[in-house]
Amino acid sequence: MGLNVVDRIDNSVELRHVLISVSDKTGLEQLVPGLLKVNPGLKIFSTGGTFARLESILGAASADHLVPVSTYTGQPETQGGLVKTLDFKIYLGLLTETYNAAHQEDLARTSSVPIDMVVVNLYPFKATIAQPDTTPENARGNIDIGGPCMIRASAKNFIRVASVTDPADYGRILAALEQNQGKLPLEFRFELARKAFAHTADYDTAIAGYLAQTPFAEVEGCY
Repeated sequence: MGLNVVDRIDNSVELRHVLISVSDKTGLEQLVPGLLKVNPGLKIFSTGGTFARLESILGAASADHLVPVSTYTGQPETQGGLVKTLDFKIYLGLLTETYNAAHQEDLARTSSVPIDMVVVNLYPFKATIAQPDTTPENARGNIDIGGPCMIRASAKNFIRVASVTDPADYGRILAALEQNQGKLPLEFRFELARKAFAHTADYDTAIAGYLAQTPFAEVEGCY
């Protein structure tokens, strides 16, 4: 059996650590209090503008539940948030498996924790290129890197992690958690993984299409 072949999982997974980093902040005022209602000990890792929004939602409770990603990783965000979540501890937390002893040793060695849910939506690339005055540089700046990586990592590991990309799913997720004593079942995580990979595929298709139809002279003119 290969080292990364999994033959044992938990059907339902309790949320203990969630990472939230979203461009579209719709519904966070519903999602976050709802998550804390079903899992009062929850820790939430977050970045930049999302962190500020969650702080305003949680108020005094922020100190107990909200952790900046930079504090967790030990690496400050780079200028303009260029690099925030592309960190070994983040991806170790997303990709580790519960019943793999080597993975658990890696978590202990690096003082990392398993991340049980990722709530991510991406830079608004389609909305940017739809603007009549957009430039290739505007478009380039709205190509998300960390977001698709986290979505793909969490969706790949749907056997333990929930990959959430659509604010329209927040209510259903909370209902499922309430019905399952704060745990999310495998079937729901698998459904979210399907949606997550469709989401990143559509995003990459939009980028590839834009680059394919943009004349080089227009690119060169930006610089």
